Amino acid sequence: MTIAPVQRTATNAWTDARLILALEEVVETELNRHLKVAKEWMPHEYVPWSRGRDFDGVLGGEAWSLDQSRVTPLARVSLVVNLLTEDNLPSYHHEIASMFGREGAWGTWVHRWTAEEGRHGIAIRDYLLATRAVDPVELERARMAHMSEGFESDNAHSMLQSVAYVAFQELATRIAHRNTGHHSGDPLCDQLLAKIANDENLHMVFYRNLLKAALEIAPDQTMRAIADVVINFRMPGHGMPGFERSAAQIAIGNVYNLRIHHDDVLQPVLRHLKVMETTGLGPVGQHAQGELGAFLAGLDDQATRFDERQAAMLARRAAAAAARA
Repeated sequence: MTIAPVQRTATNAWTDARLILALEEVVETELNRHLKVAKEWMPHEYVPWSRGRDFDGVLGGEAWSLDQSRVTPLARVSLVVNLLTEDNLPSYHHEIASMFGREGAWGTWVHRWTAEEGRHGIAIRDYLLATRAVDPVELERARMAHMSEGFESDNAHSMLQSVAYVAFQELATRIAHRNTGHHSGDPLCDQLLAKIANDENLHMVFYRNLLKAALEIAPDQTMRAIADVVINFRMPGHGMPGFERSAAQIAIGNVYNLRIHHDDVLQPVLRHLKVMETTGLGPVGQHAQGELGAFLAGLDDQATRFDERQAAMLARRAAAAAARA
């Protein structure tokens, strides 16, 4: 679909329906770019099937035990969080299909994104089970509990907030996968998560570029949406069982924490969009821009305090380990 270029319009003129229509050409352009650069890869090629064997139960195999796992304790926690997040794909698909529609370029993107995200969960679960990295019974129980709760986006009421959220969240997910691989202790796990992280990065670019176009045509509304999303940001797995404890371990282990969130997720997207340098805003946009700047300064301070506490904790652990040696 091709439409005439859109012009900046007064803030109150942009309904979700009008924005979706106005951005259709951008979605088509970004979809075509994505399809050209995305590289096909096969999840089964990154699963060491030869390591697999029957579990106990119906097949009478060997029960799982912790000593069978080759990944580090930190990676085990992070892999489970990452997988359970991916497991809620049916809810995510419902959210974006209901928001963006199933027709035209929007619909094609929604289905393509869902298909690519689907292989992430397939690959991680197959890897975890083949390598006996986690307890399969506990993993299945956690999946059932998490998916039974469903998922409701914090941003479902706003098309612009939905686009802004995924622009940041896809990058956050990419970094979480990549850092999990680095900390896994298994080169194959690192390779698998690098593939997944590359997909997530391409998804981020799609949404980031879409957000850039929205900022150009509806600057005040988009600035407000960006500020609201950044200030209230939560990872999509926040409702899973034991998330807070897992998130704390992941933060201390430098997989994902406040410093990473500020420096490697928020700032790169905001700099690319030149959010803090945007001019010509009305009162709504200016107020949102000011709120965003104040929040980022406060978040940077929080991240610094976290860094200091983390360094002190790790120093105490190292000293205790040395004393025991």
